[in-house]
Order: sequence, then C-alpha cells, then structure tokens
Amino acid sequence: MQTKALKIGTRASLLALAQATETRDRLMAAHGLGEDAFEIVPLTTTGDQIQDKPLSEVGGKGLFTKELEDALFDGRIDIAVHSSKDMATVLPEGLHASTFLPREDPRDAFIGRLAPSIEELPQGATVGSSSLRRQALIRRMRPDLNVIIFRGNVQTRLRKLDDKIADGTILANAGLRRLNLTHIITDLMPLDRFPPAPGQGAIGIESRIGDANVDRLLAPIHHAPTGHALACERAFLRVLDGSCRTPIAGHAQVEGDRLTFYGLILSLDGSEAHEVRREGTTAEAAAIGRAAGEYLRQQAGTRFFEAWG
Repeated sequence: MQTKALKIGTRASLLALAQATETRDRLMAAHGLGEDAFEIVPLTTTGDQIQDKPLSEVGGKGLFTKELEDALFDGRIDIAVHSSKDMATVLPEGLHASTFLPREDPRDAFIGRLAPSIEELPQGATVGSSSLRRQALIRRMRPDLNVIIFRGNVQTRLRKLDDKIADGTILANAGLRRLNLTHIITDLMPLDRFPPAPGQGAIGIESRIGDANVDRLLAPIHHAPTGHALACERAFLRVLDGSCRTPIAGHAQVEGDRLTFYGLILSLDGSEAHEVRREGTTAEAAAIGRAAGEYLRQQAGTRFFEAWG
C-alpha cells in the first residue's frame, strides 16, 4: 500500500516537466492512484545554468543529471526522469536506468526561417545547434553553411531564431511533440540521412538499486522494446566514449524479438564518416551495441579518434 507520495525528480524546463508529468500519469493509470500519491520535484542542474559554452568544454552529459542523482542518494527524490540521450553511459554506483517509457519518434526536426529545409537554405546561411552530432551532419550535407553553437532549452532556442541569431535550428521531434509544438516544424530529417543520437526520443527513469517499493511501482510502465533498443544504443555509445565531445549517431529498432542497429561516427567537420549495421535478437541487444562500437573503433583507426580530442 502506497503510504507517502513518490517524489519524481526532474529538471525544471518545460520539456523536462512534461516528461515527468507523463511518467506520473502512467504510474497513476497503472496503479489506480490519484495525483496526491506523487510529487514532482523540479531541480536546476549545472547544464541548465551554463548557456554560453559547448557541453564538451564543461563536463558533458553528467551536467544534466548530477543534481538529480545527488537527490536520489540523499532521499530528496525517489526516481529521476531524464531524456535518455542526456544520461551518462556509466551511472554512479548504486543507481541504475531501471525503466524506459515507450519511445517517441526519434527523428530530428528542422525549424527554418529562410527556407523550410537544410537543402533549400541559401549559401552561407547560419544554422544553430549545440549538438556536435547535428553540427557534423549539417556540415556533411551542406559544407557551405555557417554552423554556430545554440545552447538553451527549446523556448530559448526558438527565441534566438526570432532574434535572427540563426536562420534555422534542429530540435528533437519527440520533444516538440511532447510540448505540442509540431506546428513549428518545417522539415523532418529522414533517419537514413540524419540519424539520431543514441537514446533520442526515449524517457529514461533512474532509481536506486535495491529499492523494492520503487521497483514494484515502476515495473508496469517499463516498455521492454524501448529497453532493448536503449541497451543496444547505450552499449554502442559506451564503447565509443559518448561524452558530448564526439559526433555519434545510433539507432536500434525492435520488431518482435529481432533488433536491427545502425551506427555512425563523424569527424567534427563532417568530411569523414564511418558506419555500421548489425542485427540479432533482443536478448543480444547490449552485445550487438558493443560489437558495433568495437567495429567502428577498428575501422576508423587511432588517428580518427585522436582528432576528437
């Protein structure tokens, strides 16, 4: 019997709060509980506070999770809700990525002001993005474009577009769908030409290992196919570093008990790329991801990875 409110930790952005609310609503439906059985606890992370530098220069993925993980350890929250692509591949001892909700559309979305697509932008136009993967893929498609750093949450980036700091930007379609902002999308990037970041579109829940009550509550809302896909993608990312200093794309798709995976690594300027495709059973998900990452390490060679710095 649930006797006290389950505390759901989240970043304080509108998108993060929407993801926490979705988690709460799924828990309510799964257990027949009311809103008073849950408390959403917004926390500000270091990554939210730093807006003027690339993540690669200030610490990478952990910047969006550390404060939430600290709150898990000291009991201020019971679970932490994350965008899965923000989660480090190695979590602090005592914590685990216990649950994944059904994945949203993993594609990237282009929001253009001068043209509806990257292909149609005039020569020398400016596109803003904070993601090294997106920057490299843009440069691969259009080496003539001026690509600049675009930090901030969804609303901040849209304001920068309105202020004409850039002529277009790329955001995750999943986030725009969760914020009911799909009407601003001018082009959806195809998976084969613009593959997503590992974990993109999936909400991940982090909790304390061995917390039986939390495990019991979370079990009914875990989406096994998304869990298998993320096990593969996170294993791939772990082999290749995946610290926000590296342009890496990876996407696993699950049908029944079969899993197919596509991975891509790029140079920062997009001029060099190496790709891999693998498939197998969902039981082999993590092994498939590791093998794909090891293959790309061998194919690209030491020089390629040294250039990443």
